[in-house]
Amino acid sequence: MGGASIWHWIVVGLIVVLLFGRGKISDMMGDVAKGIKAFKKGMSEEDAPDKPVVPPVDPVVHTIDHRTPPGATTTSATSDHKIG
Repeated sequence: MGGASIWHWIVVGLIVVLLFGRGKISDMMGDVAKGIKAFKKGMSEEDAPDKPVVPPVDPVVHTIDHRTPPGATTTSATSDHKIG
């Protein structure tokens, strides 16, 4: 009762294959492999140095300054001359 021989593991393996089938076992192993790869990728990304964060560039908004610059003479849209 103490030790498990090779025959014990062969019988257990045959029962597992009979219950689940070879297709399901290979699918399960593929899923396990994908999980391990994702875990390793996550660990390597965590160890990588952080890239400098560049703030997004705001679009330039062009505005028209309608004020008269200092030293400029002002002209009126209406004329001082009376017609008629």
